[in-house]
Amino acid sequence: MAMKFVADKMLVPEGVQFEFLKREEATPSPLAQKLYELPFVKGIFISSNFITILKNEKAMWDEVVFDVRDYIKEYLETGGKVWNTISAGNGEKSAETTTMEAIKATQVNHTEPANDTENKIIEALEQYVKPAVENDGGVILFRSFKEGVVTLQLSGSCSGCPSSTQTLKSAVEQLLTRMVPEVKEVQQEMA
Repeated sequence: MAMKFVADKMLVPEGVQFEFLKREEATPSPLAQKLYELPFVKGIFISSNFITILKNEKAMWDEVVFDVRDYIKEYLETGGKVWNTISAGNGEKSAETTTMEAIKATQVNHTEPANDTENKIIEALEQYVKPAVENDGGVILFRSFKEGVVTLQLSGSCSGCPSSTQTLKSAVEQLLTRMVPEVKEVQQEMA
C-alpha cells in the first residue's frame, strides 16, 4: 500500500523521478535514507514535488500518516537534502550536474524512442496519462513497442496498486489504441 506526500517545493527537477525499492539503493538520497529508518517503509518514489512511500504490513496508514507527513516536513524545513551533493573536483562541472550524473542509475525514465510510433506513444502517455497517474503518486513509463504491443512500467504507488492492471488494460490501452493506430495491446512490464 502506498501513500503520496506533497511538498511545498520542488524536490527534483521537472521530469526527473527516482525510485528506491531497497534501502541499499537509497544511498544517493539522504531523504530516502532517512525515510528508510521508519520500520514500515519498503519503497520510496520521489518526483517533482511529491514523495510516494510504499509500506509493509508493520503499520496501517491511518496510524502513521500524520507522523510521516510531519517527519518529511520537519526534514525539509530544517534543510535536509533530497540528494547528495558531490564535489565537482576540477571546477568544470557544477555540483548539481555532477550529482545528477552520479545518481542517474536510480532515475526512472521512458525508454528512448526508436521511431515515430514510439514518440507518439510517449507523447500520449505524457499528455493524457501522466497527470492522472502522478496525481495518485505514481508514474507510468514506456518500455517497448513490438508487433503492436506496448509494454509499460508502473512505479511509485502504481507498482503496489491492485487496480493498476485493470487501469492499464482498460483506460490506457483504449487511449493508446485510439490515438496511435499501430498499437493493438498494452501490457505491464513484470519485475
